Amino acid sequence: MSLPLVVGTDGSDAALRAVDWAADEAALRRAPLRIVYASLLAHYEQVVPSVRTARPSGAVFAEHIVASASERCERRHSDVAVSTEILAEDPAEGLLDEGRNALGIVVGSRGRGELAALLLGSVGLSVAAGAQCPVIVVRGDEAKPDNGDRWVALGVGDPGTAAATVDFAFTEAALRGAGLAVVHAWRSPATADTGQLDDARQSAQREAEEWLDDALRDATAKYPEVRVRREVVEGHARKSLLDAARSAELLVVGARRRSGAFGLQLGLVNHAVLHHAPCPVAVVPHE
Repeated sequence: MSLPLVVGTDGSDAALRAVDWAADEAALRRAPLRIVYASLLAHYEQVVPSVRTARPSGAVFAEHIVASASERCERRHSDVAVSTEILAEDPAEGLLDEGRNALGIVVGSRGRGELAALLLGSVGLSVAAGAQCPVIVVRGDEAKPDNGDRWVALGVGDPGTAAATVDFAFTEAALRGAGLAVVHAWRSPATADTGQLDDARQSAQREAEEWLDDALRDATAKYPEVRVRREVVEGHARKSLLDAARSAELLVVGARRRSGAFGLQLGLVNHAVLHHAPCPVAVVPHE
């Protein structure tokens, strides 16, 4: 049996967009879809004694949320197998647990109760930073118009970028019949001799192009049907990726997981795209 795609929901508008995106993705990958609602409120309702005979309001609310999401998915893709789960625990921890045996986790950009000032909700940020499977944060209010020129964008960073990130992006492009815009940013080498600066920049540009060709070689052979547009640019990776995301329906980036490290393991570039990208962002972890 194939691994499920997990989507977290709380009934908010952002979560419903995530549910729609997850249903479409499950249909593309022919994978089952697992809808998860997690809340500590359900935990407290379970442990606090009560003399009431009526069911706790939190349980009724949770069941309504997952039932509505399930019905929404079945209307959208009747051929996708849908299951639901209500967890009495912290939403981020619940989704991280579910992701240990999942194809990926899909979350909205923010949920109920998030402060307006937060560009990305705390649950989405925590899941993207800690999951051991790919995490897709569904950003953007509307789908890009389908004018026949569809693109997935991929950010390829330093030589430590894992093949899994590249393969994920090529798979997404192939499934969608889209092209792949691959972005690799480089910075000018430091030199005290201004007369040698142009030569040093040209050499750095050539090295970046050669390195990118090497990074993509296996994937381009595996997915010959995917048209690839390489963008080797001098400057900040954050700006280049956000520029590429404007015309993309998905932006894919990698996230290195350091063994024994604590805190959010995302990096400055990933933080920037998760907070500001105009399209969904897939974060693919690697060691």
